Amino acid sequence: MKLYISVDMEGITGLPDHTYVDFRKHNYERARKIMTDETNVVIDAAWKSGWKDILVNDSHSKMNNILIDHLHPEAKLITGEVKPLSMMQGLDNTYDGAMFVGYHARAGQFGVMSHAMIHAVRNFYINDHVIGEMGFNAYVAGYFGVPILLVAGDDQATKEAKELIPGVTVAAVKETISRSSVKSLTPKKAGELLTEKVKIALENRNHVKPLTPPENPMLRIEFNNFGQAEWANLMPGTEIEPGTTIVRFQAKNILEAYQAMLVMTELAMNTTFS
Repeated sequence: MKLYISVDMEGITGLPDHTYVDFRKHNYERARKIMTDETNVVIDAAWKSGWKDILVNDSHSKMNNILIDHLHPEAKLITGEVKPLSMMQGLDNTYDGAMFVGYHARAGQFGVMSHAMIHAVRNFYINDHVIGEMGFNAYVAGYFGVPILLVAGDDQATKEAKELIPGVTVAAVKETISRSSVKSLTPKKAGELLTEKVKIALENRNHVKPLTPPENPMLRIEFNNFGQAEWANLMPGTEIEPGTTIVRFQAKNILEAYQAMLVMTELAMNTTFS
């Protein structure tokens, strides 16, 4: 059995604010160890449940956060920044299930460090349906026919997951107090919870369907200001909706929409406007 694990950072146990998830900040190295340990718990539980082919994709920021020298020896790791499918790099139709670990709520929502890819984004829309990173990533998995079996992160991320993916198993390792404070389990207790939830998720895998993306999706990205929209609009095939900061792109499929999103958000980061 083949398992794919996408690991973000904001939803990892005990991490409350940007000083833990920004490589330039003082708490970052501590957070990398916690992130790696939490990933190991998930890998180990899956391995002991009989899933012997496990791929981990580091999915936060520069995507080189997980400490490979401390990673579970039975997993393989995708690490590094420029990846054609970013947070879902390496996934294909040969996988039997996927898990999201360390995930957070979408932009504009109550939840610790909630956002959508970059802080310049207010909302992602697929055919006028608002989604976040989790939803977009789940659609990519659905394109390959792969179900999302587990979502682990803060309580608001797991709430979003249950609304998005019928039958998904969730593990809330911390409760949101504000966007930069949490009430968290300790890593040991979170590890016990994750071990239990991974086992349940794998046992339940036949009851979770892939999140099938729409055909020929219209991608719409709402930015915080017009300067960001102008930068995103430099990508051929896009247009700004009049009177808004929304840039739209008609895609052939969800993979093209996803890559268009990556290009547009990368361009938008060029502006210094807040």
